[in-house]
Amino acid sequence: MPRRLRGAFRSNPLNLIRIVPAEGLRAEPGIPLVPCLHPKLIGGIMLKIFSTIIASVIFASLAQAKETLTIYTYESFVTEWGPGGKVKEAFEKTCDCSIEWVGLGDGVAVLNRLKLEGANTKADLVLGLDTSLTAEAIGTGLFGKHGVDKGLAKTPEAWADDYFMPYDYAHFAVIYDTEKMASPPKSLDELVNGDPAQKIVLEDPRSSTPGLGFLLWMKAVYGEGAAEQWKKLQPRILTITPGWSEAYGLFTKGEAPMVLSYTTSPAYHMVAENTPRYQAAAFSEGHYLQIEVAGLIEASPEKALAQKFLGFMMTPAFQDIIPTTNWMLPAGATDTALPEAFGKLVAPGKTLLFSPDEVFKNRRDWVDEWLNALSK
Repeated sequence: MPRRLRGAFRSNPLNLIRIVPAEGLRAEPGIPLVPCLHPKLIGGIMLKIFSTIIASVIFASLAQAKETLTIYTYESFVTEWGPGGKVKEAFEKTCDCSIEWVGLGDGVAVLNRLKLEGANTKADLVLGLDTSLTAEAIGTGLFGKHGVDKGLAKTPEAWADDYFMPYDYAHFAVIYDTEKMASPPKSLDELVNGDPAQKIVLEDPRSSTPGLGFLLWMKAVYGEGAAEQWKKLQPRILTITPGWSEAYGLFTKGEAPMVLSYTTSPAYHMVAENTPRYQAAAFSEGHYLQIEVAGLIEASPEKALAQKFLGFMMTPAFQDIIPTTNWMLPAGATDTALPEAFGKLVAPGKTLLFSPDEVFKNRRDWVDEWLNALSK
């Protein structure tokens, strides 16, 4: 073997590459030879390349064939400790599909986002509005009828909404820290007229369903005199947050001894933290009820899948998740009994609730009334 090729083969012991000088040319010392791939090796490489391309195309096609349900909801629903992850896992077992959650602050913020996007919304389904917003939501023209058996709903009153189905409910309540308040308010009136040094954290009714719920609670109790009562309450308000998560976080950090939340909130602390420290104050005037709902977007390309989700939402596979993740009462059939802590919660003696149409008609005026009262 000529010396000029011997070194090349020593560095290529498996003989995978043949070094072939062009015909009629000599390889001179110091001039590198051009390596050429063996024809058999070229064929093998090309086969692998084509196989990889074909596999990628098939995989992409399968991925595109898998349906994706995009659901707008409030942020706390899809946090690590919220029900979103478990609901996604349970539903995806029922179909060749996936859920894509979009967390958008609080419930009112979800509707505001939807109204802003209009017909261009990416949502297939919306989960996290409540009955104070349903008439306004229907008025956008974006929602379609759900087609689910309304008799599946387990709510305090018979369910009659053709556009939305409920998934949980609870009454609003003032939650207080028993280590900081020996004598919590026993009525809304005591809260309004109580010691200004004992602060409460509230949520904004323009962006939060609990905030809107408290505004409606004040209106249900005081009627035309609500503005005056807001002025009396103002010295007790530490701050007003955009949503529930921020408000409850400030409360549990000790920033204030009271927060607007739910009668069911103490169950979390009793079950997850094994402490009765945080309790709900029972108010003599009654408590305002929240029923949370979900509805499908009429123009969604995944309308059938959205309808399937709404039916799934009323089954134990969904409902059993709610009590110990969203810490609300289930609004559908369950297979699992509620934790013992739920039996220790405040049971409101009276339920307060405006109809969806009445809230839709008056919400803007009532929010303006609230703004004016707190700005003076």
